Amino acid sequence: MQFINENLAIIAPLLIIQVVLMITALVSLIRAEATNGPKWMWVLIILFINTIGPIAYFIFGRSHES
Repeated sequence: MQFINENLAIIAPLLIIQVVLMITALVSLIRAEATNGPKWMWVLIILFINTIGPIAYFIFGRSHES
């Protein structure tokens, strides 16, 4: 139990960043009219590939067409 308390200061900010990044990517995905690839695929990538999934969506998934 002491191990968890000692490392909580390191783990908590990383978890918060992960959750904020995931929520931001999902909101962006929902609002997007078009994406590079099917939306269901991006939902799975965002949810199941921690940290890298949302970043991959912002780099590769969003369609940059007007």
